[in-house]
Amino acid sequence: MAEYPGLGEVSGKRVLVRSDLNVPLEGDAGAKVITDDGRIRASVPTIRALAEAGARVVVTAHLGRPKGAPDAEFSLEPVAARLGELLGAPVAFAGDTVGTSATETVAGLEDGAVAVLENVRFNPGETSKDDAERGEFADRLAALADAFVSDGFGVVHRKQASVYDVAQRLPHAMGGLVAAEVDVLRRLTVDPERPYVVVLGGSKVSDKLGVIDNLLEKADKLLIGGGMVFTFLAAQGHGVGSSLLEEDQIPTCRDYLARAAASSVEIVLPSDIVVADSFGDEASARVVAADAIPETTLGLDIGPASGATFAAALSDARTVFWNGPMGVFEVAAFAEGTRAVAEALTHVEGLSVVGGGDSAAAVRTLGFDEAAFGHISTGGGASLEYLEGRELPGITVLEAN
Repeated sequence: MAEYPGLGEVSGKRVLVRSDLNVPLEGDAGAKVITDDGRIRASVPTIRALAEAGARVVVTAHLGRPKGAPDAEFSLEPVAARLGELLGAPVAFAGDTVGTSATETVAGLEDGAVAVLENVRFNPGETSKDDAERGEFADRLAALADAFVSDGFGVVHRKQASVYDVAQRLPHAMGGLVAAEVDVLRRLTVDPERPYVVVLGGSKVSDKLGVIDNLLEKADKLLIGGGMVFTFLAAQGHGVGSSLLEEDQIPTCRDYLARAAASSVEIVLPSDIVVADSFGDEASARVVAADAIPETTLGLDIGPASGATFAAALSDARTVFWNGPMGVFEVAAFAEGTRAVAEALTHVEGLSVVGGGDSAAAVRTLGFDEAAFGHISTGGGASLEYLEGRELPGITVLEAN
């Protein structure tokens, strides 16, 4: 008997899997090259488990932000080819999502075979705010399958047809990837092992407001780097030169610093910054004190002393969540702060979580062994919303019945 957890017997059944295959591509349409296949590799275990159980696996996913119509720039065809390579088996590709090609491709599947449908966002009903339009598209997707497995963690914070509405129309279960992500996030928010250190970076404070607000009540330390640090430095009264600054968030950062000072939570800001007169591969980088950034320069990374301080703050941590690079890691001169944090995470004797998005990309770009981290999330936005305490529609719909 070939069963899948939550669905029971799946042999011979058509199982629609919502995966997250939104990977970066380079090149012209028709000759696209995948530059980071991490999300495809993360999707393989669930797809393989279903195929090995005899299911006829129908994968649906999105790529990029097409405007509700077919666009060769965002075709999933190269992704389907890479998935076949990773599975070691042919993967059929349907040239549409719910049209003639999809119907014929699914009908032609044998037990244990896999097909990928074309980009689900080529259909306006996928992302529609109108329940009826979204529901009509979900009906057509559901008609292709006998059961549904949600395994695209990067989209579970979206109330979209292939994430939310399909689950209301078919017997459903969490995929292994989503189940693992939810388990890790619960460990970060429900009685985490201490010391608990959160490292936040990236460009904007406004992207992390909810996380900071919520984790000020839960973490022992917050380490702040990346472009968002300049708004905190401004909140302390320091000049930040031409660095990225959200002036409207200065009062909020000032409030966070005051709240942390009044509690047992420590906010750690960089003591030095790597600056340059301009941004680019040819920029001349130098290190300055964080409270003495020249007016004509912009900060592009935390400095070496700060990298060492952050690493020391992580050395005895038992739980770590990291979201957002410390600098412009794609340029060698501004990558060392991010490298220092990533290196420190590999030595954490406890749970170390890399929160998806640019942080996960940095780990791979800088050449770290992914196995050295406790967990690398596939969904930066979904992770952040969970840590903000917000409801994730794609999770609640699975748990509702």
